[in-house]
Amino acid sequence: MSTLETARLRLEPLRDEHLDGLHALNSDPEVMRYISGEPETREQTLAVIARVKARWLEVGYSWWAFVERDSGEIVGAGCLQNLRREATPLPDPACPLEIGWRLRRDAQGRGYASEAAVAICDFAFDARHADELLAVCHPDNVASAKVMQRIGMQPQGLQHWYGKEVTTYRIDAATWHANAATRSARPAR
Repeated sequence: MSTLETARLRLEPLRDEHLDGLHALNSDPEVMRYISGEPETREQTLAVIARVKARWLEVGYSWWAFVERDSGEIVGAGCLQNLRREATPLPDPACPLEIGWRLRRDAQGRGYASEAAVAICDFAFDARHADELLAVCHPDNVASAKVMQRIGMQPQGLQHWYGKEVTTYRIDAATWHANAATRSARPAR
């Protein structure tokens, strides 16, 4: 399991010790508005952690907790996972790779999503040798779409993933590596 470091964050593969911070994130109805539309119970968050730990062992990638380096607090979570046409719980390596993220409300608008997304993309393209990455969001989730654009992803329009129509963005490995200098010159926000 890979821990990733950025200037302000440590991305730690989800584990049992993250339960309180992750549950605080996933039980916030505003954070979950565009993801599931429902806050999670503590039991659901515990089940997520168990599934994620198994995925790390099975496929070598999954969800990270975004731990703020200065405070040690969980400020968000993000993933590298396989997209699915329907909302099935098992990873399907035949499906394209997706990056995703969510942040605590008080951590939004500070550039953490972009900072973490870059680290996850670097991991996907360099360590996992991905050919392409996709990212999806609810069509009304403008903030998430801006992160996708900021890191160089290109819009693909509405596509059917997870049993619903979502705005889809894409970037391939060649474009990611070609834009590395430009990306590092930009501020994180």
